[in-house]
Amino acid sequence: MSSTATAELDEQRISIVRRAFELIDAGDPALLELYTDDVELYFPKFGFGRGKEDMAEFAQRLWADLSALEHDIDGLDIMVAGDRIIVEGREWGVTSDGRRWPDQRVSTGRFCNVFTFRGTLISSVRIYVDPDFTSSHEEKVRQLHREAK
Repeated sequence: MSSTATAELDEQRISIVRRAFELIDAGDPALLELYTDDVELYFPKFGFGRGKEDMAEFAQRLWADLSALEHDIDGLDIMVAGDRIIVEGREWGVTSDGRRWPDQRVSTGRFCNVFTFRGTLISSVRIYVDPDFTSSHEEKVRQLHREAK
């Protein structure tokens, strides 16, 4: 593939990743159209999933405790490494019982996602984030947070 074609594919994939975050924030099931049928998923506490059914189950489980989720799409730090798009960013939201996060004390809303592509479809997404959005896992906060003691 020529360097021009590679650059164009990279830009197309970056646009797809940005669109994925828009669809995630909207809770739009059209997100599944961006994935291969055998897409692989990793998310802390959920573990590993494979296929669109597992992706849909993950979304259902995540949204069961959220009433709002938003990513700073304009502020994403995006890196390209071959077929991978690595994204660092910030997110915030509201739980279903009305708690806003991050708290900026323990929870900072930072995440890193690694998207792997097959052509222009996402074949893998690994999400690295602390799923304790509201810092409610007190035992671990007390154990690990430098100012919580």
